[in-house]
Amino acid sequence: MIIERRIISRADHLLEEPAKPRPFLKRFHVPMVVVEARLFRRISPIPVDSETIREKEEMLSELREVRECTLAFIEETRGRNLSQYCMAHPFLGTLTAYEWFQFIASHEIRHTKQMAEIAAALPKNITKLQK
Repeated sequence: MIIERRIISRADHLLEEPAKPRPFLKRFHVPMVVVEARLFRRISPIPVDSETIREKEEMLSELREVRECTLAFIEETRGRNLSQYCMAHPFLGTLTAYEWFQFIASHEIRHTKQMAEIAAALPKNITKLQK
């Protein structure tokens, strides 16, 4: 949620400026499949704040709210060519706005796999309680 909110906020500010062409060498970046594959463990640059961890339903509600903002942003910019708007990612390289949206999906896939790994490592009696 935090990452997605930041991406949309940065993209919103980026679109206030005129589009700039991306230099040729900055067109190459690490493929999104690397994000999804979880081959490289990354420590979040954003420290976990205990105040951001709440009850499941409250957090799911916040996720839905953030996702609605993302979908609204996509709808509002439907007629614009977002390939001319770029932002740097500290690990992947320079991404267009479209690639940042792809990153949101890949990031979520990564966390889904992470949760599955954690669930698989839990003792069986705990996993039965979660269902």
